Amino acid sequence: MGFSGCLSPTLDGAVVMAIEVQPGASRQGIVGFNTWRDRLSVAVKAEAKGGQANLAVLHVLAHQLNHDVAFLSIVAGQTSRRKSVRIEQAALHELMELLERLLEGST
Repeated sequence: MGFSGCLSPTLDGAVVMAIEVQPGASRQGIVGFNTWRDRLSVAVKAEAKGGQANLAVLHVLAHQLNHDVAFLSIVAGQTSRRKSVRIEQAALHELMELLERLLEGST
């Protein structure tokens, strides 16, 4: 799969992930990859009110990526469905392998 467009390494060793959020969904998790936008689709049950969906996105990603939520932050798109999430202390190649396993058979 071509996840290279949604994952960008930073100069300080972190990775920025481009996502699109589906708030108010019936299920939670990384549910697909939008090849047209080069973004991962992340569904959360929380509504987009008062930052609830943003918080849910961080927790869902942390759980799915087996990472501590303290190392994730939304760096762009706080009020948009299209967001950029910074992931610290994660290797780019490991994230790509994990995403391939997570999305295997779902696209």
